[in-house]
Amino acid sequence: MKKLSYKIVKLLKKKKLKISFVESCTGGLLSSFITSISGSSKVFTLGLVTYSNQTKINILKVPKKIMMKNGAVSSECCYSMVKNLSRISKSDINLSITGIAGPSGGSKNKPVGLVFIGIKRRQKINIKKYLFKNKGRAYIQRATVNKSLKLILENIK
Repeated sequence: MKKLSYKIVKLLKKKKLKISFVESCTGGLLSSFITSISGSSKVFTLGLVTYSNQTKINILKVPKKIMMKNGAVSSECCYSMVKNLSRISKSDINLSITGIAGPSGGSKNKPVGLVFIGIKRRQKINIKKYLFKNKGRAYIQRATVNKSLKLILENIK
């Protein structure tokens, strides 16, 4: 993932693009991978960890009705997170992550390992749904970051 992070920072610099993240279940791990690369300050604008539902509502302005109807781990919440992040950050590429890293918190409809990743580039928003194997919290977080880095790379090119 370090190589992917390096590649992303290099490409963002070359194309003069800025990037921002809002993370929930990864707790800042994605931001950490990007900021571990020297020179990332030229391309990385903002990294938020909105872990609680209240923070998603208060800081990101995710509508309460989305939280009540769909929950924090939903494509609707992920969409709202990335859309509102782009308003705050003014970055060229914005990415949101929400999911259940476990070991608890899962249900039949929303099992541990369910993750939504939203990416916004220009006016286009894409929401991807993943179900990672329940091989532990750290595994799910790292798998989510790895997928996120690959999505970012696809959206830069």
